[in-house]
Amino acid sequence: MLSPSPAPSRTPSYATVLRTPHASRTFGAALLGRLSYGMVSLSLMLAVKDATGSYSVAGAVMALFGATSVFLSPARAALIDRYGPRRALPPMAGAYAALLAALAYVTWRPGASPLLLGVLAVTAGACTPPLGPVMRTLWSSLVPDRELLQRAYSLDGVAEELLFVTGPLLVGLVMRFTVPAAGVAISAALVLVGAPALVSSPAVRRIGAPPSAKKAAASQDTPRRQRLLGIAGLRHAAIVAAAVGLCLGALDLLVVAFTEQHHRGASVAWVLAALSAGSAVGGLAYGAVSWRASNRVRLPVPAAGLGVAMVVAGMSPDVYVLVAVVTAAGVFVAPALTTAYLVADESVGADSRTQAGAWVNTAVNAGSSAGTAAVGLLVDRLPPAVCFAVAAVPALLCAAAVARGAISRS
Repeated sequence: MLSPSPAPSRTPSYATVLRTPHASRTFGAALLGRLSYGMVSLSLMLAVKDATGSYSVAGAVMALFGATSVFLSPARAALIDRYGPRRALPPMAGAYAALLAALAYVTWRPGASPLLLGVLAVTAGACTPPLGPVMRTLWSSLVPDRELLQRAYSLDGVAEELLFVTGPLLVGLVMRFTVPAAGVAISAALVLVGAPALVSSPAVRRIGAPPSAKKAAASQDTPRRQRLLGIAGLRHAAIVAAAVGLCLGALDLLVVAFTEQHHRGASVAWVLAALSAGSAVGGLAYGAVSWRASNRVRLPVPAAGLGVAMVVAGMSPDVYVLVAVVTAAGVFVAPALTTAYLVADESVGADSRTQAGAWVNTAVNAGSSAGTAAVGLLVDRLPPAVCFAVAAVPALLCAAAVARGAISRS
């Protein structure tokens, strides 16, 4: 059912995506701004720790920053859909960059007030510009062909994965020459340059809502939001994304526990790098295939594959086998998220695409946080193999529930 269809003589490729008018410029600007998100978490955590001398304060500040950034993402995306990126994105990016700059200033030297840091972190998180959802909405406008859009989303997902690998490496490079607060300042600069470059692209003009549409959207915002959350396709996409996020959040902590149990603590970075490498390969391969089955039918398959791989990972006899299995698990990550974004995009109208993508993004991040927290309660009480299996259960159950819903609607 999921076998690829025979490729046409001129199959759309990733090169075709990037050759689309304005695509490379728009995508490059979005990636520049999104690199900030790959750097800011580690930079801010280290900067707060250095400024206060407390890991607990650093953890609390990061929790506040992450919570407001994640859970207010759909609300910020709704502003983008209502007013268009050219009007809504620059104020968000400006406020976010200014607040990060303030955090960098406050944490540059020891003695920062924890209360002030918490206030700045909350407000900065609340202003985080939704560059990822905006870029995915732009892809829908740039490449309306659904098969080509699959490649665009796959390319976008793999690039985002690489940003979150590159970001911490850049933070480490910065720390060789200066204080961690400089990484926070660089994160502010990246958004301050990337977001205006993005909205200046000719592609952005295609998704700006006309004044009449904005007024109608403002008057019908509450019922439209209720309808949006009631759409089965979007709901299924968010469920799968949350399950994937839960697996990823749990895996980060479980890898640490596993490597320490096998006296290979230094191998953590290699295992997590293997996950990212597998995700990149899986995403590029998945996006290059012309599938017969619809996105909704395919949606639960990679989530189920990730769940099975998690169970197998827990049975690894040593770190070398764990690296191999985690690489295989990573192969399912980007395809699962790419399909979730595609389903979300096709489930709503053009005036709600940014919000739909933001709901999927929120589900991933919320699931990741929940996975880390839940496994943190279990890892000291249960063997790692059992914890791996427990972390896999939500992915398997969600995949089964979504598959049942897809079949019943077909």
